[in-house]
Amino acid sequence: MLAIQNTLVSLDLLERYFVCDLSACKGACCVKGDAGAPLTEEEINLLEDIIDDILPFLDEEGKAMIAQKGVFEIDTDGDKGTALLENGRCSFALVDDNGMVSCGIEKAEMAGDITFKKPISCHLYPVRVTEHAAYDAVNYNKWDICKPACDCGAKLDVPLFKFLKEALTRKYGNEWYEELELIDQVRNTQDGQ
Repeated sequence: MLAIQNTLVSLDLLERYFVCDLSACKGACCVKGDAGAPLTEEEINLLEDIIDDILPFLDEEGKAMIAQKGVFEIDTDGDKGTALLENGRCSFALVDDNGMVSCGIEKAEMAGDITFKKPISCHLYPVRVTEHAAYDAVNYNKWDICKPACDCGAKLDVPLFKFLKEALTRKYGNEWYEELELIDQVRNTQDGQ
């Protein structure tokens, strides 16, 4: 583990390789699992404020679930996350005729209708953050559906933290990310000697 500011960061972020390979997984992380994407209170409030701008980008099942449950539900662990359809798909996820999954929130942002990209937990995936009183634990969540992404990252020589630069910077800021980069550079220099 690495201590950076108020976080404890798994070495997996430096040692694992990762680049999403949507052609292989088709966005399975948005349709599989036993809970929706974790949401902060701030994100819930924001989604509630902008839901009317997102709804045109959702399919009928997603719209119906959000009408029924709202933008979030509480999972079996008591955590708040995006509502899931009965088949496990996130209510904000869309599946096209080829089985490719996309995010309605992200589509609304790309269209310029909203400025919110997507929940930070989605943006950071496959990294999961567990907030404790004094620090955040920043860990890699290994899941077999991401094996193609690990293979792609290894082939392209892209460490996980570099793949997630935008998301990690969004969550913790430039200074935090630069410190992580510096640690990686020092480790690589030491390994090369």
